[in-house]
Amino acid sequence: MKSIVVLAALLSGAALAQNYPTHPVKLLVPFPAGSATDQVARVVGAELQQALGQAFVVENKAGAQGAIAAAEVAKSAPDGYTLMLTTNTPHAANPSLFKKLTYDPVKDFTPITRYGTTSFMLMVRPDFPAKDLKSFIAHARSRPGKLSAGYGSAGSQVSIAMLKQLGKLDIVEVPYKGIPQTITDTMGGSLQLTFVDMANALAQAKGGKLHGLAVTSGKRSALAPDVPAIAEELPGYEIIAWFALMAPAKLPEPIVQRLHQVNMHALAKPDVKEKFATIGTDVAPMAPAELAKFIQAEVAHWAKLVKLAGIQPE
Repeated sequence: MKSIVVLAALLSGAALAQNYPTHPVKLLVPFPAGSATDQVARVVGAELQQALGQAFVVENKAGAQGAIAAAEVAKSAPDGYTLMLTTNTPHAANPSLFKKLTYDPVKDFTPITRYGTTSFMLMVRPDFPAKDLKSFIAHARSRPGKLSAGYGSAGSQVSIAMLKQLGKLDIVEVPYKGIPQTITDTMGGSLQLTFVDMANALAQAKGGKLHGLAVTSGKRSALAPDVPAIAEELPGYEIIAWFALMAPAKLPEPIVQRLHQVNMHALAKPDVKEKFATIGTDVAPMAPAELAKFIQAEVAHWAKLVKLAGIQPE
């Protein structure tokens, strides 16, 4: 009798996945329109929509370092109709950045697919007095408390804090809802520097609006080989960010596997890889079980980074 019940459950689950989705799916993005996360979501959403025949509607819900969007997804029904394009900020760094979170990044979510990784670029206005990283550090040291840096994600926040810590710099940190706003204020002059995700950094550098001084990856990026790594001047410096698809906890396994298979098929397409490269992201997929273990490890990793950067939780 028990085996019959198990078989019936498996068959009903398979049927559920085969029919999924039957109506539009909400894809929550924890950062503003134009952010790297938003750009990845637009690429992924279009691929999922084409493969599954239903609209994947991107909804930007910025604020509290992605915690607002994460909390909403965590409380949503585990039916596959509310998903989240997440990053290391809400799902790894926030437990160390906030004294209290209204969600658990591990227990409250079902991992589906990791898409890729990226880094950040230290950027200033073209008329900034220092034209390279070495002279920037010297300039910043000569003007303690006079330079302002904006951040709009955990990656950019920790990037600034580690630059201050390892470079022995006194720089004023200014929080924003997202990196696009820090770009605007750096171009406008109310900020002197910001760390920009590679997606936006490459576009700003190409347009001549901002000048890139260095990247946060341990080594130079193939996407910008002429821009040095901060680690070349400050050994031990490295910040890498990532993007992944998550659902509320207890999403039925057949739907998890259906979404993951569609994602893997999309990530294997040359044009998708090209789109990811254009937005500064290296395709680096992970399956659900692997991603679950990775996120647990990342929570511990970002706790070390936040401590190293000397950031006190809010």
